[in-house]
Amino acid sequence: MLTILGFAMIATFLVLIMMKKMSPIAALVLIPALFCVFVGKGAHLGDYVIDGVSSLAPTAAMLMFAIVYFGVMIDVGLFDPIVRAILKFCKADPMRVVVGTALLAAIVSLDGDGSTTFMITVSAMYPLYKRLKMSLVVMTGVAAMANGVMNTLPWGGPTARAATALKVDATDIFVPMIPALAVGLVAVVVLAYVLGLRERRRVGTLTLDEALVREPEPETETVLVGAGAGAGAVSGGSGASSGAARGAAGGSGEAADGDAGTDGASDDGFQGLDPNRPTLRPRLYWFNALLTVALLTAMIMELLPIPVLFLLGAALALTVNFPHIPDQKARIAAHADNVLNVSGMVFAAAVFTGVLTGTGMVDHMAKWLVDTIPDGMGPQMGLVTGLLSLPLTYFMSNDGFYFGVLPVLAEAGQAHGVSTLEIARASIVGQPLHMSSPLVPAVYVLVGMAKVEFGDHTRFVVKWAVLTSLVILAAGILFGII
Repeated sequence: MLTILGFAMIATFLVLIMMKKMSPIAALVLIPALFCVFVGKGAHLGDYVIDGVSSLAPTAAMLMFAIVYFGVMIDVGLFDPIVRAILKFCKADPMRVVVGTALLAAIVSLDGDGSTTFMITVSAMYPLYKRLKMSLVVMTGVAAMANGVMNTLPWGGPTARAATALKVDATDIFVPMIPALAVGLVAVVVLAYVLGLRERRRVGTLTLDEALVREPEPETETVLVGAGAGAGAVSGGSGASSGAARGAAGGSGEAADGDAGTDGASDDGFQGLDPNRPTLRPRLYWFNALLTVALLTAMIMELLPIPVLFLLGAALALTVNFPHIPDQKARIAAHADNVLNVSGMVFAAAVFTGVLTGTGMVDHMAKWLVDTIPDGMGPQMGLVTGLLSLPLTYFMSNDGFYFGVLPVLAEAGQAHGVSTLEIARASIVGQPLHMSSPLVPAVYVLVGMAKVEFGDHTRFVVKWAVLTSLVILAAGILFGII
């Protein structure tokens, strides 16, 4: 019964948000609360929610201060050189813009943090997508998939969890998987190229001068959804305005797109970030660069908990770059909407995960899935684990999958002569899909800053993310890694 109710709860949640019958925050809270009553454990709802909030509170704190820190870094111009290089490559060609989105997301993902990747990528590319009237869900989908492939880095989370759960070395999991993951990254770029061609056919190719004078779409209008096929439109906006995007695109408090004309342009082409915004601090560029490198190094070396590192980094970045208190308040206010939206989503997701775990639904679902594996598939447990990693890491947290399900799969594999390392490697192939899971806090940063409905993003990205994951799995099997 718990297995059926668990799947029913997840299906109800996804259907309601994809059909836009409920907002993600409301669905994350009300649906699990209702199913908790159905299970007969309504009296324990408070305990489940508190347990969920306690487990996700550090993540919420990390995201809050990470948004402020990287928002400030974007404001002061730290990432402008990278953005200029990507945008110079993109010009005003939709195909290049989508490929550039994939490349930028992959490069920035080297720090191992999805929220960082999405903040930088969206802040850089959002004005260009709006100016060219391109589909914003193409941007969010490509960014999420590129980040999902890169999320398998040893310091990204899943690989470290798999290594811990199975008591093996993370290097032994990741290094042999590099060829398969490289194929997956190439697949994302190829997919971006195909989606970009569709966008080019839909919106056309503009010259640079035409792009600079073209009126961007107003924020309140609908945005086209999909890869260029069809003429359907949906409400464009998650309701969360992005302080980071606004600050990066047009200085303090201005609309992200700016006015029509040459705002955000220079002699060498279209620029997504306004080169004349008042928040720039060119004299502090190297200080900010060294601070960011030191912060990321400390994060990788685990010198302090990540929330503490970002809290200290945000405080130091604000103090040095904006020594006057009114300026500090203005920067915090510029990013407050995004901070509130993301932290609210995280705590709402805590209700969902708390009920799913506390009632025992997740354990029964995992056991049912493992028990349904035919005995004849035992020697193919690497393939089975890879396939199961797609739905399980989407419907469960990484912690739930890697610490709850993976050890069971590894034990079953060992009984049939499949090594623990093969099982561990197969377990990370579902990450391109996992990064768009409603249980991943970073995805709310992505859709919030891009002003895309979560349901629209889900409807668009799932099929492509599944394809990317299967490409990685096939490459792993072909190369003899899995």
